[in-house]
Amino acid sequence: MGVSESVAEDPLTADIAAHTDTYFNRTRAIVARFGDKRVTYAVFLRRPVISAPRLMQTWLEDVARARGVRFQIDVMHKEGSWVGAGEPIVYLTGSLFALSDLETILLQKLGPACVAAHNAYQMCLALPQVAFLAMEARHCAGAEMQDMMAYAAATGSSAARREGAKGFIGNATDATAHWFGNPRGLGTMPHSLIGYAGSTLRAAEMYHDTFSDEPMTVLVDYFGREVTDALAVCARFPALAASGRLSFRLDTHGGRFLEGLDPAASYAVLERHMPGAIRRYRSETELRYLVGTGVSAAAIWRFREALDAAGHRAVRIVASSGFGVDKCRVMADANVPINVVGTGSFIPDSWHETYATADIVEYDGVPMVKLGREFLLRRERDPADRIASGA
Repeated sequence: MGVSESVAEDPLTADIAAHTDTYFNRTRAIVARFGDKRVTYAVFLRRPVISAPRLMQTWLEDVARARGVRFQIDVMHKEGSWVGAGEPIVYLTGSLFALSDLETILLQKLGPACVAAHNAYQMCLALPQVAFLAMEARHCAGAEMQDMMAYAAATGSSAARREGAKGFIGNATDATAHWFGNPRGLGTMPHSLIGYAGSTLRAAEMYHDTFSDEPMTVLVDYFGREVTDALAVCARFPALAASGRLSFRLDTHGGRFLEGLDPAASYAVLERHMPGAIRRYRSETELRYLVGTGVSAAAIWRFREALDAAGHRAVRIVASSGFGVDKCRVMADANVPINVVGTGSFIPDSWHETYATADIVEYDGVPMVKLGREFLLRRERDPADRIASGA
C-alpha cells in the first residue's frame, strides 16, 4: 500500500532533495509507491570522537515539525562524552518515507563537529593551564561551517573543563559567541591596523584611545621587532603592564625567527629553561615546533625572558599560528609560558576522518543490517549515558 503523502515537493522537501544524494530521493519515491516501514538508523563515525550531536538533532527536529511527523532520536553518548570508533552516537527511528532523504544532510551536521570537538578537547587537555580563543572563522567555508566549528570547539572545551582544563574562553566573532556563553566575540587588532598606523606603538596608542576601558592585546610581529616593540609599548603604558591588562600576541610566520633568535640561540633558550624537551623530541615537526622558525617554544620562552628582565612579569602572552593538537602537546612538553592560545586549528586536517555513516539496523522492529555491520545493532546502555528525545 502506497504512502498517502505525495512525493511532490513542498519548499523544504525540494531544498532537501536538491542537496541530498539522488539514490536517497529515489528510495523515498519507491517507498511512497510500495508502502512505508518504521526503521531505525544507527549513526556513527569510524574513529574516536567527542559526541557533538546538537546541530544534527536540532535540524531533525525542525524537519519533523515541518513534515508533521515524529522522529525518535536516542542519543547514546551525551554531548561532550568520548565515543569509540564505530560506536553508534545516535539511533534514529521513524518513517522510512520521512527519513530516507535526510541521511546526506544529517551526516554532514554530525561528523565534522564530532572530530573538531575531539581536536579541541585534546588541545585543551594538552595545555590545561592555558586559555584558548577560537579563531576558526577565516578558515571556514561559509557561515554554516563557522557555526559548526564554533559549536565543536565549545563542546570539546566543555569536556576538557570537566577534567580540569581552562579550555576556550571565547571566540573571534559575534555571530558564534553564544556557544561560549559570551555576548560578543573577542579580539583587538590585526596586522592591517599595524600597517595603517605605521608602527606597533602607534597602533597601540590608537587602540587605547578608542577602547580605553578595555584590556589591550598588541600584535608585535609586523616589523619583525617582537621584543623591541613590546618593550616600547610597555614603557608607553606602564599602568596597563603592571596591572596585567596588557598582552602581546606572537604570530611570527614560519619564514623567519623571532627577533634575536637563530637556530643556535633557540637551542640555547631551551637549554636555559627546558633542556629535557630537546632531548625528548621525536620528529622533525616536533623539532620545528621547539626551536624552528615562527612561534616556537624557544620564541615564547625568549619573549618571556625579555619581558621579565624589563620588570614586566604581569604582562601576558597570547600565541597563535598553527596551534593544533600536535603543537599543543609539544608546547606542553616544553612547559612554555603561554597565557592564551588563539587557534582555528581544531578544524580537522584530514577531512575524510569526519565522514559520519548511517545504516538502518531495524525494519518494523526486526533487527537487520548489512553483513559486517552487526556491531551496530542496538544494545542496552546505562540510562545515564542515553538521552532520548522525540520530535
